[in-house]
Amino acid sequence: MNFSYALMLMVSVFSLCGCSPSSSLENTGLSTTQRVDSPATSGLSGKIEVTGSSTIAPLMTEIAKRFESFHPGVRVNVQMGGSSRGITDARQGLADVGMVSRDLKSDEADLKHFEIARDGVCMIVHADNPIGELNRDQVMGIYTRAITNWEDVGGTDAKIVVVNKAEGRSTLEIFLDYFKLKAEQVQADIVIGDNEQGVKTVSTSPAAIGYVSVGTAQYDKDLGTPIKLLSIDGVDASVATVADRTFPISRTLNLVTKDEPTGLVKQFIDFATSADVHDLVRELAFVPLEN
Repeated sequence: MNFSYALMLMVSVFSLCGCSPSSSLENTGLSTTQRVDSPATSGLSGKIEVTGSSTIAPLMTEIAKRFESFHPGVRVNVQMGGSSRGITDARQGLADVGMVSRDLKSDEADLKHFEIARDGVCMIVHADNPIGELNRDQVMGIYTRAITNWEDVGGTDAKIVVVNKAEGRSTLEIFLDYFKLKAEQVQADIVIGDNEQGVKTVSTSPAAIGYVSVGTAQYDKDLGTPIKLLSIDGVDASVATVADRTFPISRTLNLVTKDEPTGLVKQFIDFATSADVHDLVRELAFVPLEN
């Protein structure tokens, strides 16, 4: 084989292999200066502190995980403590975002708020409790000790164990408002903090009654936790009745900030209030705000 022939053969091989510096890009239709952009290449970085409502916290944790998966340089820290903490921390700059599971009060108008979902507050009992419905007067009677035995409201002969929420929880405020009670009128056997504590307490005490987020109760019940959501004044407590607004004890779930959000915090809130997280809202048995 002479030199000229060998050279021609080598050129032919390279041509057949397509060993050109830009051949792989040409095959994909991209130029050498183009790249595929994705959320993970956004360049966002930083840390966001979120505190407040125990009702919103599980949802916010899932939203935060998804946001972080799109933006690996970002970390979102979610802490519970009640809606009052969310308000206080946002005002004092201790948190970038506060979680508040109720409508804002008139003296909180200085804060910026952003609605993320709807929820309700429902009465729950153990799954073995034969009671399926209570009216407003019966609940008021139970929580003020005018009614002390389940037999008095159509149940079995057993002393009622009253479970109440701690101060600073928006669920407590909504409960008191709907049932026209003052905090000092409530006589509780057990005082709990977050919703999961309420569910756990009632699910392990056949004679107990408590009140928690409809979303939390429905989610836990669907997972097999032995609780029952009670109808109130003839209306079933369910995600469906919260969605169609027939359930009488409902509320908006909000995020709040001290000032108009900018930069990373704005991007996070925009994401948390978008349709991109509606599947997470539904998975946790809340009602997404479609509009």
